[in-house]
Amino acid sequence: MASRFAGAGFPLTVWNRDGAKAERAAAEATGAGAAGGVTVAASPAEAVGAGDVVVTMLADGPVTESVMADAVRSARPGATWVQMATLGAESTTRLAALAADAGVGFVDAPVLGTKGPAQQGKLTVFAAGPDALHAVAETVFAPVAATVRWVGDVGAGTRLKLVVNAWLAALLAGLAEAVALAEHLGVDPRTFLDAIDGGPIGPPYARLKGDMMVGRDYTPSFPLHLLTKDVDLVAAAAADAGLDLRLPAAIRSLLVAAEEEHGDDDMAAAVEALRR
Repeated sequence: MASRFAGAGFPLTVWNRDGAKAERAAAEATGAGAAGGVTVAASPAEAVGAGDVVVTMLADGPVTESVMADAVRSARPGATWVQMATLGAESTTRLAALAADAGVGFVDAPVLGTKGPAQQGKLTVFAAGPDALHAVAETVFAPVAATVRWVGDVGAGTRLKLVVNAWLAALLAGLAEAVALAEHLGVDPRTFLDAIDGGPIGPPYARLKGDMMVGRDYTPSFPLHLLTKDVDLVAAAAADAGLDLRLPAAIRSLLVAAEEEHGDDDMAAAVEALRR
């Protein structure tokens, strides 16, 4: 995402909890042709204070809250905070309150898509926030997103993302079980993937992740341990709404079983829990 922003000509300041990742992001962004230059900030406060727009894309809600709790006070007057990670309803509410206390505009904008779509500028954004912030947020989304859906007030973007993630996690877990079942029944799993490919029950995602499972290539596009986090967020949201979902617990069990050896690998590695 940093490289896409830089390539669009935004002067960019980056910060990461891992300093080496920040330096690498700055180098990649500079290579993308940043007209205004790329600076590595020494602290979150320095990064936040550097721009009119602050974009956060951190692993989870607690991390984002800990990073931004003090840093948001360094924001310029009238700045806009565009929160693009998947954090869950409670964290989104608390972050919006932090922004309000600091006099900063807040846009709830989690994205659908992993590393490849981000590099290609093909993310889908589920955006939510005041009408007055739409224009500045659209400017931020343009380099990284192919589709932007404005869905209401702050919190609505996060709720839609949780619903999408419930479907995504169920699809991945079902795919892992189908591939494992094929292998145990002596059916070439590629034959299974070919059988559903292009039909009404064969979404392109099944081919993408199914080929990774069959080939045991888990080069991370989205790490497995973060999918576990997302499944937990789905379960928590359902419980808060009084809905007893059955699948999150079963999916979480599958993911946790694979995490010990494959937590940082792509989430397609969930199938390895069944192979063991």
